[in-house]
Amino acid sequence: MTATPIDNFKRALGAATKAISGAPELEVSFGGDVAGIVRDQVMLPSLPPEPKPHLIAKARGEADALALRLALHDKEIHAENMPQSGPARQVFEAMEQARVEALGGQHLSGLGDNLMAALDARAQRRGFDNPEIAKDDTSFAEAVGLYAREKLTGRDLPKSTDGIMSAWREEIMLKAAGRFKTLKTALDDQDSFGKFVQELIADFELGDEMASSEEDENQDDESQENEDEQQNQDESPQDDQEDQPGQTEVSDADAMEDENSEPQDMVDAENIDGEQDAAEQTPDANAQRPNPANLPDPYTVYSTTHDEVIKAEELCDTEELDRLRGYLDGHMKGLSGAISRLANRLQRRLLAQQQRSWTFDLEEGMLDTARLTRVITDPMSALTFKEEKETDFRDTVVTILIDNSGSMRGRPIMVAAVTADIMARTLERCGVKAEILGFTTRAWKGGKSFQDWMASGKPPSPGRLNDLRHIVYKAADMPWRRAKRNLGLMMREGLLKENIDGEALDWAYRRLMSRPEQRRILMVISDGAPVDDATQSQNKSGLLENHLRLMIDKIENRSEVELVAIGIGHDVTRWYSKAVTIMDVEQLGGAMTEKLAELFDDGGRR
Repeated sequence: MTATPIDNFKRALGAATKAISGAPELEVSFGGDVAGIVRDQVMLPSLPPEPKPHLIAKARGEADALALRLALHDKEIHAENMPQSGPARQVFEAMEQARVEALGGQHLSGLGDNLMAALDARAQRRGFDNPEIAKDDTSFAEAVGLYAREKLTGRDLPKSTDGIMSAWREEIMLKAAGRFKTLKTALDDQDSFGKFVQELIADFELGDEMASSEEDENQDDESQENEDEQQNQDESPQDDQEDQPGQTEVSDADAMEDENSEPQDMVDAENIDGEQDAAEQTPDANAQRPNPANLPDPYTVYSTTHDEVIKAEELCDTEELDRLRGYLDGHMKGLSGAISRLANRLQRRLLAQQQRSWTFDLEEGMLDTARLTRVITDPMSALTFKEEKETDFRDTVVTILIDNSGSMRGRPIMVAAVTADIMARTLERCGVKAEILGFTTRAWKGGKSFQDWMASGKPPSPGRLNDLRHIVYKAADMPWRRAKRNLGLMMREGLLKENIDGEALDWAYRRLMSRPEQRRILMVISDGAPVDDATQSQNKSGLLENHLRLMIDKIENRSEVELVAIGIGHDVTRWYSKAVTIMDVEQLGGAMTEKLAELFDDGGRR
């Protein structure tokens, strides 16, 4: 079979990537939506059969950036100099990538052109031409990285970055512009460059801000954590029983139930095609997990025009978010104590893993002085040695994906919001990035997509007919203190509608795959099967459920993402390999804590 032009281009791009990276055995593959390095494998976005010139340039730039990262970046030096978390770490990461690209493009002008093309495409995708996106920690780090590229390469930034740079350029120049001349002299010395970047970060006063904010966050919980740590030393089974969230009195959230609100999506959610009954009749839940290879009818979408991925703060104003967060805080008083104790246990388990451990009774290494008594008691015994080892759980990102459907109203969504809030804060203290996402639809029983389908004459088997609404409550790089109020949005009346789980899972998965962390964990919290009235009424039965199974199979069996699910009153073990079903919503905190702890323990690694 004759190779197509796009096949030849991919082959040439792969060869160039290997040559630049200096790794002849490097594996280069195409697929997905974003470029990245996964387990020392370069992943590049898919290309259409006849890509336009700007897509060709973008692909070259993304491949060159990853190849330079492999060739010119030392992970150990980077880890030694990098701040632990917060805005300081984001700036450090952005500066290191700017160093790599500036150094690589010094003598290869074509490579520099490719990098600028990729930067232009990324800036357009991220909306960097709009100054309104600025004034948060993430955009500041991006602006510092862009400014560094401009100064280190001597090239003008693309027009698509004008918005973000107009918001931050003056502050960057005022505080630290003089340091970039020094940075340019240290491009080929990563360690020296890292030290200079630390001084740059100090000029921006990010270190002080990070320390003070952490102190503020921990102040309220410090006494409780110390008390729990003391109790943990002589903890008994009776203490465990008392700490269960089911033993805690929680104020009822009936105020969230409005008789005049839109209908809930609980109808038939548990018994589509009789699946729930079958699961209840079979003691072995795993036996009910069908073979994805036998699933009928491919999943289709009628229109994606009206779908949206939106930040929580864009759905209502600041005053409304503050009011909703206050409402959530008022109902979480009785619940947060129990979940906080569970979260503190998780934190201690993670911090315990962070502490260095030792391997004993080795033939070489560091002398084990604690066992020198053997030599005294038995002079013929050999000396023993030990070796220090350290866990790498910090290089991890956790995504918590919460079902925002109408059947989660009241206590379920309140407990989910509170638990996700406390888990994210706990993980942040341990240096683990955490992201909180939600999924629902923009309308009941079909939105504008359904109206478009009606206007086009109702063609048969249209596929998904509702408009997706995917909500970012907390991005992985956003500090917890900035995302805290966003979680109150889940309490907003009218937000929770229908749920299309398969596409939500795919969205969360793609966001995870774009992250630089080596280990990625996705936790799904749901209380029912996928439900969308318009889609289910106009397509063959089981369309949404089959798509969900395919997505689960893809993530569990053909990706590096570790997937775990928690079902609230709904059996999810028939779909997910790693799953738990709870019948009382107040058990959610304990279930999330235990599942995360299992994954972080050595025995829980894939």
